[in-house]
Amino acid sequence: MTASSHPAHRTLGVGLISVGWMGRLHSKAYESIRFAYPEATFRPRLVVAADAVQANADYAVDVLGYERSTLDYRDVLADPEVDVVSICAPNFLHREFALAAAEAGKPFWIEKPTGRNAEETADIVGAAAAAGLVTGVGFTYRQAPAIQHAKRLVRDGALGEITNVKVSLLADYSADPLGAFTWRYETARAGSGVLGDLLSHGVDLASQIVGEADSVTALTQTVIGERPVPQHATVGHQLASDDDPKRAVENEDYASLLVRFRDSKAVGFFEASRVAVGPRSDYSIEVFGTEGSLKWTFARMNELEVCLGRGGDTHGYTTVLAGPGDGDYSHFQPGAGISMSFDDLKTIEAYQFLQSVVTGEQVAPSVADALAAARVVEAAEASAADGAWHRVTRD
Repeated sequence: MTASSHPAHRTLGVGLISVGWMGRLHSKAYESIRFAYPEATFRPRLVVAADAVQANADYAVDVLGYERSTLDYRDVLADPEVDVVSICAPNFLHREFALAAAEAGKPFWIEKPTGRNAEETADIVGAAAAAGLVTGVGFTYRQAPAIQHAKRLVRDGALGEITNVKVSLLADYSADPLGAFTWRYETARAGSGVLGDLLSHGVDLASQIVGEADSVTALTQTVIGERPVPQHATVGHQLASDDDPKRAVENEDYASLLVRFRDSKAVGFFEASRVAVGPRSDYSIEVFGTEGSLKWTFARMNELEVCLGRGGDTHGYTTVLAGPGDGDYSHFQPGAGISMSFDDLKTIEAYQFLQSVVTGEQVAPSVADALAAARVVEAAEASAADGAWHRVTRD
């Protein structure tokens, strides 16, 4: 019997809210499930996509393959053929859309930061729990097979007792002072800056490998104090003109944290920047223990640098290539050394989300995980304001 005629297959109607880059990536990830996970007992069906811009709505049908489109997200949630929803809108719309999805009884996969702050994220968690819904959150980097390998090494004690952790997320997407002022630089619409946008990924990575943050002290910096407001529509991180009127940036370009971990003697240093000149997406984690250490970077996401032991003639790091047995690697490549991509990681997310929906068991990262990261951001913002150590709230 072929996979396509498997009697256990269940069709899940997909609705998309916002057809930007991430919405397009979600759509591609759903479509890739049948290739990466032919054994899956479900098949996604792209039913309807919503975007306030007509050209994007048309793109959803003409290119992405949705059966229909709309300019009103409410049409997606009201559609009886939609079983699950992807929410890929800007931060300031997340709470509204997520609460509406919960009220409609639609499980949703949402990007982070899930809310503009911990309070909004807690509202989303509460609404999903009250509706009895599983959820998915775009903590993409935890899906890397090399990260799963690192997690196993630490769990098995190969590094000994963990002593310290370094997490770095350096990017240059806002490094040009002519980068257009968008919602990302406005507190009312984005919430925090690089703390929520990038550092939340680092917090999630550390929680997966080392454990939960217990307390933090932080400093933040706004490097580029004002940006030009474009007089025409822009997409992503486009440049504006130096002649355009300027507006003050309201949130941080750079953040660094010292971290103490819960139930561990380990300490950590975290930093993130969206204005680093040089790094494009230099996202990394280094974990040090009494018996060894490891290093991972997104730029070489299929590799893990591992050092075990404290001496010997060949003491140093060995490059370990991710392969079958590491996370979901075998669903994409047959043997170690063949690279996976960021898009593959999103396919893993899509699969885990739909698997959660079908089984009723939370397999994917959930909005509760997003709240845990938001609580760290909340403590970091408080510390940056008063210079003190702040405990991370537990829910």
